[in-house]
Amino acid sequence: MAKTYAEQAKLFKAFGDEKRLRILELLRNGEKCACVLTDTLDMPQSTLSYHMKILCETGVVEGREDGKWTYYSISNSGGQTAAALLLELTTVK
Repeated sequence: MAKTYAEQAKLFKAFGDEKRLRILELLRNGEKCACVLTDTLDMPQSTLSYHMKILCETGVVEGREDGKWTYYSISNSGGQTAAALLLELTTVK
């Protein structure tokens, strides 16, 4: 496997939290501003930032700055990497 076990665990950690799953559900409908996510999830900005850091570090989510706001979207390559890893780990040799 190309990634280390620590990197693999970090990727799956991104999916192992209810709040991060809720964020991903909202992002499935397209790019969202951080302000929209905090309002929709009734979540303080600091809490959102913590979860977005984890999602972005794994490559599952991408953020782009536009003025004072950050806009987030699901990364196609990050999602494909996660799906491929899950398939690889659960396929019997």
